[in-house]
Amino acid sequence: MKHRAEVTPELAAFIAEQDAFFLGTASADGQPYIQHRGGPQGFLRVVGERTLAFADFSGNRQYITVGNLAENPRAFIFLLDHRRRRRIKLWGRARVVEGDAALLAAVATPGYSAEVERIITFEVERWDINCPQHIPVRYTEAEWSTRAG
Repeated sequence: MKHRAEVTPELAAFIAEQDAFFLGTASADGQPYIQHRGGPQGFLRVVGERTLAFADFSGNRQYITVGNLAENPRAFIFLLDHRRRRRIKLWGRARVVEGDAALLAAVATPGYSAEVERIITFEVERWDINCPQHIPVRYTEAEWSTRAG
């Protein structure tokens, strides 16, 4: 299967439904690191034909991802939807953005109380859909409440 690079309407819709993903980075010498990123549904935004961005909220204050991106822009996003048994892998380059009011407005989530420390953009170089095999079906508490009635 040929990997795609541009964000299709189907990929954009999938991204808009997610409330979490995993971001992989590596230091200059190749030491890998993966970090869970979570927020309100749709906090990972499509802001261009091949560009994603998200508000980087205050967290554990280790700054490993930010440090890695200062040394090595290569990054990976892994999106997993347990309910629909779908996973999408995105390879690309990420960078930290500070002081860009227009970009902040594009990724802001009104009413979400977390403090935004910076924005991280991700330029998609290629992406692919993984097979659903071995993905257990799981529901969030909100989905289960709606489903149960």
